[in-house]
Amino acid sequence: MRSLAASSGALQLVVTAERLFAVHGIDGVSLRQIAAEAGSGNNSAVRYHFGSKTELITAIFGHRLTQLARERQLLAACCNADDPRSRFEAHYRPVLLLAEDPDNRYVSFVEQLQRHPEMETFTRLPKDWRRSGIEFHRDMSRLLGHLEEPLRWMRIMSAQAHCLHAAAERDRAVASGGADVPFELFVSALLDEIAGLLSAPPSRATLRHVRHLGDAESAIHRLL
Repeated sequence: MRSLAASSGALQLVVTAERLFAVHGIDGVSLRQIAAEAGSGNNSAVRYHFGSKTELITAIFGHRLTQLARERQLLAACCNADDPRSRFEAHYRPVLLLAEDPDNRYVSFVEQLQRHPEMETFTRLPKDWRRSGIEFHRDMSRLLGHLEEPLRWMRIMSAQAHCLHAAAERDRAVASGGADVPFELFVSALLDEIAGLLSAPPSRATLRHVRHLGDAESAIHRLL
């Protein structure tokens, strides 16, 4: 990240890598291609500034997460902390706004990364970069405290995945000039879907599976 602060060339590599990864996938782009697309005459420019593809991915997160964290903090302070829809919006509206910006492809980049082993890079990021996500999970777990585990965790993860994929679809539509639904309608309708997902009562069949899982785990612990 020192390179980003000191070099416009390094920043151009990060922005270019984000766009190429978003379109072609993490394995579909070489470091040489990124350097060439960024206009660098040095084929080893990425290695010079970042060392490896993993560190380049870390730099992309660093470039985006600081601003995202600031926006999330402001929205979280103003939201209804006892309403899952409002708390979810406080965390994800900044991401949805990025999807609306044709000058970045961060959302589609993250979607591509989720299907790749390099996603482990995210878990190794500095805790300050991940703090807003940690606080979000803490708050959502409290708001869904009426659900048994692991159902509560599954609901939160499903809601996040649904939001990310919808945002990535929006990102691709904006990039191609085909986003016909107004942004605020898109956001509000998406949040309605997610609120329904989070609040849906579990069926008897689901609860039976959850409790059976709990009984099985208890039996294993007794054996150990």
